[in-house]
Amino acid sequence: MDKKLITIIDKISNFGGVLSGTMICLGSALVIAEIIERTVFNSTLYVAEEYSGYLMCGLTFLALSMTLKDKGHIRMTFLQNRLKDPRCILIVDMICYVVGFVFSIWVTYCSGIFFWDSVVNGSRSMQISETYLAIPEFFIPLGFLILALQFIAEFLKDYITLKIGTVKIVEEDKSLGR
Repeated sequence: MDKKLITIIDKISNFGGVLSGTMICLGSALVIAEIIERTVFNSTLYVAEEYSGYLMCGLTFLALSMTLKDKGHIRMTFLQNRLKDPRCILIVDMICYVVGFVFSIWVTYCSGIFFWDSVVNGSRSMQISETYLAIPEFFIPLGFLILALQFIAEFLKDYITLKIGTVKIVEEDKSLGR
């Protein structure tokens, strides 16, 4: 059951990453279209800055879980570097995953209230598009909820590793700047 849950959560995180990549492409296309519109036609799309900002928000939050899964977040490993026993390192990592999970659930709740407030009040952008703000705001609690799920998956991965007893800590590649 644990491995099946991990697989499902990893797939959800990957889907968030794919959506994030799609949003990067859409934002880039929007900015390029705005540049062409201004240069060639001496006009503007009016919404390029606003919508590229919304896309940037969405892609940032949707990519959080995939970044965690791929060990891409900046990590403070001073404590883990002092520990010699790989089992202790895994336990410290598991504690960090629990703290990250609690934080992610809290931010999901708070941003969910923010999103729901926009839904109830029908908040709209002050820009020319008058975009219904609940749409871009939706990606904040969604992204943090998926991040919270990924913290569970990472915890379970370490738990399974501890349970099996084949603990092997792999050194991170320092050439990547991590």
